[in-house]
Amino acid sequence: METAEDKAIVVSRENGVATLRLNRPEDGNAIDLATSRSLLEVVADLGNNPEVRCVLLTGTGRFFCVGGAINAFKAAGPRLPVLIQEITANLHAAMSGLANMAKPLVVAVNGPAAGAGLSLAIIGDIVLSAPRAHFSMAYSGIGFSPDGGATWLLPRLVGLRVAQEMSFTNRRLSAEEAQALGLITRVVPEEGLLEEARTIAEKLAAGPTRAFGATRQLLNAGASASFEHQMAAEARAICKAAADWEGREGIAVFAAKRSPDFAARRD
Repeated sequence: METAEDKAIVVSRENGVATLRLNRPEDGNAIDLATSRSLLEVVADLGNNPEVRCVLLTGTGRFFCVGGAINAFKAAGPRLPVLIQEITANLHAAMSGLANMAKPLVVAVNGPAAGAGLSLAIIGDIVLSAPRAHFSMAYSGIGFSPDGGATWLLPRLVGLRVAQEMSFTNRRLSAEEAQALGLITRVVPEEGLLEEARTIAEKLAAGPTRAFGATRQLLNAGASASFEHQMAAEARAICKAAADWEGREGIAVFAAKRSPDFAARRD
């Protein structure tokens, strides 16, 4: 009989926050085919669940995620390219789901993040890291090129030059370096990491989720859009927000000087 402890991905829900935990600690939370499938299934469910207002992503054990499951790659033999294709199809769909879901994503990086684990670590809107965590691309060490959206995410966060150095030399960033470069939001003492992440996630879950979703889309699109195109997108989004019940609630509570209740569904 399978228990929660046996699952590669464990999900719990409380106060509008769904905590998604990578749960293969004996293998550094490495991503094999089964894990990639589970991740895609869970992300799709959370993204489409109206009861989930914020997602918190973390790992079990010493590592956040070491990337691909190298032992599984070795065992695949000549079928390795097919296996990689299957894993990346699931992983990339899951990454797209995390990036585009209309709700905030908080990441608590509990330990080292490498390869695809790096992409999972840095895709959050708020990324907190334990001091002992470190961040690396790792791909060239095994003769691979990057996946998981790393070549899109990394240059946008730390700039092309740092991204190039990390990609070609496998430079490992400490948590403090990652914060200084803007790869993560901030470093949090390990004993308070999850508590701080949950506090932030619950605060976001109580906020205007639809406005957060629109803000995520705008921020993701802004790097490749012209100034005028981006302002036009902003105009459409803010007009939609003004017509939505969240916007009406926000204006009403400001005028009445009371606390908003964005979590109460009115549609």
